[in-house]
Amino acid sequence: MNAYWLGIIQTALNVTILLVAILGAGLAGAMPNIDRWSKRFFMCFFAILVLSACALLFDQVAYTIPGNVALMVAADYLVSLLLPIPISIPALYLLHCCNEDWRKSGFLRCMFGVWVAYLVLLGISVFVPRFYYYTSEGGFALGPLYPLLIIPMVTILGMNLAAVVQRRDKLSAKRFRAFLVFLLPLTVAMVVHMCVPAFALVYVGVAVSSLAMFVIVVSDQVEQYMHLQQETTRQRAKIAVLQMRPHFIHNTMTSIYYLCDQDPKAAQRVTMDFNTYLRKNFNAIAKDETIPFSEELEHTRAYLAVEQAQFASKLVVDFDVPHTQFRTPPLTLQPLAENAIKHGMGPETIPLRVTIRTRKVGTGNEIVVEDNGPGFDPKTADGPQTTLTNIRQRLDMMCGGRLEFEPRDGGGTVARVTIP
Repeated sequence: MNAYWLGIIQTALNVTILLVAILGAGLAGAMPNIDRWSKRFFMCFFAILVLSACALLFDQVAYTIPGNVALMVAADYLVSLLLPIPISIPALYLLHCCNEDWRKSGFLRCMFGVWVAYLVLLGISVFVPRFYYYTSEGGFALGPLYPLLIIPMVTILGMNLAAVVQRRDKLSAKRFRAFLVFLLPLTVAMVVHMCVPAFALVYVGVAVSSLAMFVIVVSDQVEQYMHLQQETTRQRAKIAVLQMRPHFIHNTMTSIYYLCDQDPKAAQRVTMDFNTYLRKNFNAIAKDETIPFSEELEHTRAYLAVEQAQFASKLVVDFDVPHTQFRTPPLTLQPLAENAIKHGMGPETIPLRVTIRTRKVGTGNEIVVEDNGPGFDPKTADGPQTTLTNIRQRLDMMCGGRLEFEPRDGGGTVARVTIP
């Protein structure tokens, strides 16, 4: 095959590596469900791969300029410096997948030692032509010591392969195969290149490995999405169970029954409030996304109106909600108001005063539910699979919010929801 076609193939491979790297970096940055560490890792990996691909293209252009040896030396050095980095850093992701601390990894320490040896050899090779040299025609020729530059890379790839095989029980089958596809072509290409000049084969290995890492990113996104869907389904089932409160329904219907004789208009009003409460509950169970806070507020008002009909003067509710222009997971405010009544109502707190406030804060939006009851410990008041745990999980999953409790001055509890 003549030099022209070799140049065409090399350009195609370099462009392929560049496109895969750009797509991978874009996908890693846009993925909403991947954890922060993995997102940063993949963005760094593909960013370095973009630089490596640009260095390969620069190196190819440098050889088209006759007589400019200094430019060729700089281009070759840049390629030799950048290209081995994407070969090495997947070891970090391997440890992350296996829940191992990279700071305590002997495997990484050994690999770092090999890297230092490679950098020393690379620095020496620039000044010692026995590693490689340039012909009078402007070509690149290998010297007898050139294999010494490849041995550290083969060693690192071999260490990575051994580490993957050793940890195969900690990896999913999909990730195990992806790591093998990433490492094996490069390893074979580097071993061949150590014996005979095979730059094109190395570029093929890099291209295949880049595609393998891209597949890892896509599969991670799919797994995260499926996990989120399963978790959403599970949370919805929890909500359904948690909102089934036969005693509340029984007490409400009993109150309406007696109000029909005592105060028919009040009975009508409570019936409408109870109907609104039930309708909002059923709608909330079916929702997979956040809703306008005004809808959640309407739901809570209906619930509290029903409770006030039962407790009369024993329950006082205050609303201070000037800020409503934000979204929240369904069933966030109403269960907190219910929790305040459940744990606050007692003979020593009559009347029980529940205050609901909203405001715009520097970090986002804040909802506060405050009561003057005896107070309670949210860690022990309910079991681990109860309403408060459910609210926390949905806040975290659906909008990155959080729920915090603190004692109220003068007695009682303050529940604070922060939504970015």
